[in-house]
Amino acid sequence: MNIIRRVTDMQRESDRLRAAGASIGFVPTMGYLHEGHLDLLRIAISRCDISVCSIFVNPTQFGRDEDLARYPRDFERDCALIEALGCDILFAPDESEMYPEGDCTFVHVDHLTNTLEGAFRPTHFRGVTTVVTKLFLAVRPQLAVFGQKDAQQVAVIRRMTRDLHFGVEIAVAPIRREKDGLAMSSRNTYLGEDERREALALFRSLQRARKLHDDGERSAANIQRFVAEEILRSGTMTLDYAAVVHPDTMEQIEDEIHGAALVVVAARIGSTRLIDNTFLGSEGSSS
Repeated sequence: MNIIRRVTDMQRESDRLRAAGASIGFVPTMGYLHEGHLDLLRIAISRCDISVCSIFVNPTQFGRDEDLARYPRDFERDCALIEALGCDILFAPDESEMYPEGDCTFVHVDHLTNTLEGAFRPTHFRGVTTVVTKLFLAVRPQLAVFGQKDAQQVAVIRRMTRDLHFGVEIAVAPIRREKDGLAMSSRNTYLGEDERREALALFRSLQRARKLHDDGERSAANIQRFVAEEILRSGTMTLDYAAVVHPDTMEQIEDEIHGAALVVVAARIGSTRLIDNTFLGSEGSSS
């Protein structure tokens, strides 16, 4: 596996590969990889001639009081995992490479970033869209793979990719869950044993939403209320939001559910913030 640390070196290698007719599949990550990340990489490997995985803990998507300093890192372990999977290139720039001294340019997607995660983390998506733009310009992929767990991020990246004519296909992998249903996340390592059990309320709430919908419930307000009640029942979790939204626009559905819908939740347990989601009706989006 080739490890590249400089943007210009990555661009040069991508140009060489594309000139030779190779397709490039790309998976951007912040490291501390789990099976969910590896699922994304498996898609890139299966669909493209060359696979590229990036590891970069992006400071601009963390808020002032968030967990940048303690975000889990294990570079050698990550390298071993992706190399064993057959990844061709690891792009691992440092902060000064991605944000040179005096850097003052950002990419902002309007509307889609104003609600849900954007409301609770006001600078988060500006950091995400900026770093993904930088990574796309460095790696120059034809395909980029993201995870459904970050559903609003997927919608934002799709819109940005369309609007800026990147010519990158966005593929989305289903949520990978632990055996007990908890969505895989690097932040799960923060949870103590009791917190880990309590966190399963998120998965139970989404299961309840799906059952209600399958049984004929079409009121978005009713489903949203039942989901919130399930999460708050333990008394140990703080709910940031529970909403029923359109999968592409992230706009909240106020009345009856017609067609595909997405239930999105975010909650805090102790010092850890977790997100999750599930589709109602036909799984997927109209994109």
